[in-house]
Amino acid sequence: MSKHVIESAAQMWLRLVFDFEGKAAVKECLNQPGVYVLFRDDEPYYVGQTKRAPLFKRLKNHATNTRGRYYHFWNYFSAFIISDAKHRDEVEGILIASMPIANGATPKIKRIPLPRIVAKKMRSIRISGAAQDE
Repeated sequence: MSKHVIESAAQMWLRLVFDFEGKAAVKECLNQPGVYVLFRDDEPYYVGQTKRAPLFKRLKNHATNTRGRYYHFWNYFSAFIISDAKHRDEVEGILIASMPIANGATPKIKRIPLPRIVAKKMRSIRISGAAQDE
């Protein structure tokens, strides 16, 4: 068992790696389960994970299945090899919660509500700022 949550990462690889002759080398690099982020240019679009399947298989499916839900919407990806399934859920949840993305899932993270006194102060600052702009 690794002492690190994330054992290794492929960052901002082109989707085209699934079309090249060297895809066997890519398959070897992404041969374990983990979490991935699909990007549209440099904007995160979708976060997902594999339960048992290698990242390569799931990402290749996203890249080559023309009927797939996300097929037309991404051109780069990052992948994170995470052996421990519990950590995969946690990392995926953190990524989903931290980015405005197309995921329909809500991460299983307890939310901390903004204290009312802070929300009230922010509201008054926003209102007074809007009044000054007029």
